[in-house]
Amino acid sequence: VQLVESGGGSAQTGGSLRLSCAASEEADSNCMGWFRQVPGKRRERVAFIDGAGARVYASSVEGRFTITQDSPGYSASLQMNSLQEEDTATYYCAAGGESASAYCGRIAYWGEGTQVTVS
Repeated sequence: VQLVESGGGSAQTGGSLRLSCAASEEADSNCMGWFRQVPGKRRERVAFIDGAGARVYASSVEGRFTITQDSPGYSASLQMNSLQEEDTATYYCAAGGESASAYCGRIAYWGEGTQVTVS
């Protein structure tokens, strides 16, 4: 299974971007989510959604980002509004078997990442 991200790019502060993630085949995962990473720092959790529709967000993006499950186990999107410079990072799509409250648990599949730059 491959996860392919799209929709990254550049935006101005206060602007919006939408990231999408699609699996090459059914990931057989209950949960999909997004992480992000800045060079030299640890990968951090951003947003998660599971098969029951539960969503969990990092406090830094709560109220600005919205994760949706376009097709359970196949695709998910992250709508990012009111972008800030601190949101600049490489964003990774991920899929795992646990619930959103467990941040998808052990991640079974990772995307290769898409760059988001806010200035």
